[in-house]
Amino acid sequence: MKTELKQILQQVSGIDGIPNGAYSFRINGISELHNNSENTEIVKKSDKPGIDVVVKPNTKGELVHIPTLIDHSGLNDLVYNDFFIGENSEIHIIAGCGIHNDGMHATQHSGIHTFYIGKNAKVKYEEKHYGQGQGTGNRIISPKTIIHLAEGSSLEIDSAQIDGVDYTKRLTEATIGDNASLTTKEVILTTANQTAYTDFRIELDGKNSSCSIVSRSVAKGESKQFFYSVINGNNQCQGHSACDAIIMDYATVKAVPDVTANHVDAQLIHEAAIGKIAGEQITKLMSLGLNYEEAEAEIVAAFLR
Repeated sequence: MKTELKQILQQVSGIDGIPNGAYSFRINGISELHNNSENTEIVKKSDKPGIDVVVKPNTKGELVHIPTLIDHSGLNDLVYNDFFIGENSEIHIIAGCGIHNDGMHATQHSGIHTFYIGKNAKVKYEEKHYGQGQGTGNRIISPKTIIHLAEGSSLEIDSAQIDGVDYTKRLTEATIGDNASLTTKEVILTTANQTAYTDFRIELDGKNSSCSIVSRSVAKGESKQFFYSVINGNNQCQGHSACDAIIMDYATVKAVPDVTANHVDAQLIHEAAIGKIAGEQITKLMSLGLNYEEAEAEIVAAFLR
């Protein structure tokens, strides 16, 4: 694997080589590295680009890696990944996309991920997006996630846009069944002229269903961020949406939380807070020996952890 690909693999997956267990590496639009485990089978689709990840019922403790790595300038990659998680399973999936672009052409990855999570199954899904390279071509990552949560199941999503992504449009749609739950934690950093759209659309259909949608972001330079969150409570349920953003320089941040109760026992909360770094925080760190830029960087890093 080339040096640039290893660099972005480390950034998005925390590994620098071939992992144990089930994995599928998508490199420059092609599924090049592939392995199954005893309980997890990864099957290439025959009718369109992408894979099916099939986890047997009652599987416990499986770790699956499915990174996407791109270093070809001008590539426009579209992939469809479907996840079929068996009943009573507990599984951890590490995904993510990294783009290295040294060219003048825009490089784009669009991943459409659909989760079918069986009864009482528990899934943790980690996804990091990262861009690097000296070229003038944009680095674009636009995922769409579709979630179907069966009775008693849960999905926890940790999503982070670390650095270097010029444009992203992130759409998440979920239907949540009886006693099922969705938890998402999103972290986004934009700089320069970058733009990030986040759009959640959640249907709390099941009795005692729940969701927690939390976004923390920092917008620097002349970047723009847009956060939309729609939660519909259609049964006895609990829903929470929160957007916390630090705005710096000449950036723009827009947050539009939207909650609708369609049932008398729906309990829904939305929160949005946007503001600059407090002066007293800077002063406190500078009193400990940091200069202004170092203090600012430390506050931003802590906020995005």
